[in-house]
Amino acid sequence: MAHFVKSIVGPSSLHRCFMLTSRRFASKSSQSSAGFSFEPNAEQLEIQLLARKFAREEILPVAAQYDKTGEFPWDIIKKAHGLGLINHHIPQEFGGSEIGSLESVLIFEEFGYGCCGIATPMDVNNLGQIPVVVAGNKEQKKKYLGRMAEEPLVCSYAVTEPGGGSDVASLKTKAEKKGDHYVLNGQKMWITNAGHANWYFVLARTNLDPKAPPHKSLTGFIVDRDTPGVIPGRKEINMGQRASDTRGVTFEDVLVPKENVLIGEGAGFKIAMGAFDRTRPTVASTSVGLAQRALDEATKYAMERYTFGVPIAKHQLIMNMLAEMAINVEVVRLACIRAAWESDQGRRNTYYASIAKAMAADVANKCATDAVQVSRISICLYSCSRWKGNYGNDINISCPCHYYQRLISTRIQSFCFCRFLVAMDTTPSTQLKS
Repeated sequence: MAHFVKSIVGPSSLHRCFMLTSRRFASKSSQSSAGFSFEPNAEQLEIQLLARKFAREEILPVAAQYDKTGEFPWDIIKKAHGLGLINHHIPQEFGGSEIGSLESVLIFEEFGYGCCGIATPMDVNNLGQIPVVVAGNKEQKKKYLGRMAEEPLVCSYAVTEPGGGSDVASLKTKAEKKGDHYVLNGQKMWITNAGHANWYFVLARTNLDPKAPPHKSLTGFIVDRDTPGVIPGRKEINMGQRASDTRGVTFEDVLVPKENVLIGEGAGFKIAMGAFDRTRPTVASTSVGLAQRALDEATKYAMERYTFGVPIAKHQLIMNMLAEMAINVEVVRLACIRAAWESDQGRRNTYYASIAKAMAADVANKCATDAVQVSRISICLYSCSRWKGNYGNDINISCPCHYYQRLISTRIQSFCFCRFLVAMDTTPSTQLKS
């Protein structure tokens, strides 16, 4: 890696290194990903270290400020775009790096370590692109993916509505065909990047028969942000991940050209579900990064804080908490890798992606909570300590930031209990019986 690190002299050289790495990976993907490996190959390691360097130097130092102000992280997104660290799924033909899901997982774990609130807009950007990547025709890809490869833009995945999110079949936004256009009316809710998106992937009902099955009644559209009638709402004030822009979007008689339909009428449900499967591993890996950061912070604190002449990490209670955190982080990291690997093999990964997503959110939740508890328990261990305050409640300490961010990680792309239901429905044993 020495030659790689020495070559880092500026954003342009980093970008060239990344693109070269991506091309080498693309040419070797069938060979290098044929089986399991618990170590990244040389190309994957370069990508991982580049993402780690970026997260430590560009995200970590400003994470608390962005979380405090709620400002959208445009500066960081522009830098990540310049280095080729976003737009992973865009084919090289249209200017992207076209790396695998496994490489994306490695990148977003590092981003999550830096700040989930900053990582989320970049991850959801991938989610918005995937429907076009997998279902768009050449003209659609050139127009919408090409511009994102050329400029630091973001897009949105507009599916969730006030009355339904995980239950995609219950969506009420409708699109009626009139001539060469569709007239789009409806309201979407909790849409990430909605206030800054250049365009939206929108799922709408084109068959208004309430008895029509979802795989025949829903259609996917690409909707430009500047189309008359597209009205983003106010920015939601979240408990955590405040740098992530979340809003409702209203569509009032929006004219969408028929050229912006993905595949055709009735194909939207499968497109949307496929996009979820492709991107859940990276959402999960962002939570892994948060959990790893919480573990690192708690371990560092436990080794530096002394009670009764020894670091509090030597006390059995703290030792057990840290050990359990470490075990959970390693297990869920492997779950993310398995889900991404399945996707890279061209297999349906719903089962593994659901497991990774559900488990990662819970692990991030528990690790962040336990990291706060480590500092609180230390006060109990030595109540006569000269430290008067309780570090677990100090807003200047990073653990509470993890604590609130972990709340949001359980909501992205459906709540955890929904992921458990999907995992149960798609378990191999269930499939064998059917």
